[in-house]
Parts: sequence; structure tokens; C-alpha cells
Amino acid sequence: MKARGAVLSRRNAHSATVSDWKTLQVGDHVEIIKHAHVVAAGEVEEVSQSGNVLWLVPAGPAEKQLFLKSDGVQVRRG
Repeated sequence: MKARGAVLSRRNAHSATVSDWKTLQVGDHVEIIKHAHVVAAGEVEEVSQSGNVLWLVPAGPAEKQLFLKSDGVQVRRG
């Protein structure tokens, strides 16, 4: 049982939302969440110096997307 608890703890830590977007790095794989639903996923292309704006290159065949922290979206490493 001890090992199972450790695995679950690491999984939860990895999937936790990122509160400070400035800690994200170019190339990080993330999911964008709004109202408890994943609305986009892909690689971080750029984060503003303020940490309030994120450019995402989607995993699928779509154009890059801009997300604003003020829009109420959350970022989760994926």
C-alpha cells in the first residue's frame, strides 16, 4: 500500500495547476482548463514577463492560441 500512495501523490503533484505562469518554460506540455474542462492542449511557445499571457502551440493541426490569466483559465502541466 505504501508504494501505491507514493504513486498517487506524484501523479497529483504532476497534474496540479500552475498558479505562477512565469515558471512555465518554452516547450512545456500543458493543458488549458476552463470551468473544469480541458479546452486546449499543446506546447508553451511563450509566456509574457508578467506571467499573465500564454501562447500555446496546439497538439493538433490548429494555429497557435493566446490565453489570458484574467479570462479565468488555468494551466496544468500535461
